[in-house]
Amino acid sequence: MPFVNYKFPEGILDAERKEEIIHRTTAMFVEYFGEDVRPFTMVLIDEVADGGWGRADETLTLAKMGLPAKQH
Repeated sequence: MPFVNYKFPEGILDAERKEEIIHRTTAMFVEYFGEDVRPFTMVLIDEVADGGWGRADETLTLAKMGLPAKQH
């Protein structure tokens, strides 16, 4: 079963963008492995709280990445 797990900063994707990511990821697996994988393809999108992840020994935030803060 093809499986992919995306992690994005919380609040930067709306429902429409998440759906697009799921469709495009599924289409990619179908392109590589054939139509038979479509019903078994799983796409998981996790949203990580701002400051809850890092790279190269640095905690990343939306502000550090030049992105607007999540709207409440």
